[in-house]
Amino acid sequence: MKRRLLSGLVLLTVAPAFAAESVPYPAGYRDWYHVKSMVILPGHPLEKPFAGIHHVYANDAARRGLESGHFAPGAVLVFDLLEARQEGHAITEGPRKLVGVMVRDPQHHADTGGWGFEGFAGDSETRRLTRNGGRSCFECHRQAEDHEYVFTRLRD
Repeated sequence: MKRRLLSGLVLLTVAPAFAAESVPYPAGYRDWYHVKSMVILPGHPLEKPFAGIHHVYANDAARRGLESGHFAPGAVLVFDLLEARQEGHAITEGPRKLVGVMVRDPQHHADTGGWGFEGFAGDSETRRLTRNGGRSCFECHRQAEDHEYVFTRLRD
């Protein structure tokens, strides 16, 4: 299973231009609803490439989806991944590794569960990491089919 998860994260094949361009950089996402944070440490199955501090943000439509379990078109979830540094008995944020984006758009992304996926490298708003229309992201997200392919849940 670990191999399948990791192979699903490899972002190497070429996508049609429309698919990549249909998931824009989420300007202002840090002002959105902060859903949760977590740290992936060495030894976790997703350590490569996702070790670090994760912050998940939701726009208003995605927040409603997290509450109801149904995500309407226009819902956007952002996964902000930063390096984790251990300093003085604390884990602190290092440089940004990537910004991952999920956009609910069933019309344009029917082959990936109605979601468009994109990753942006570091602090770049233009350097895209996804090269296959989000299919490798979706392969991992298939595990969350019962929650419309979204891993994130609201905290109790």
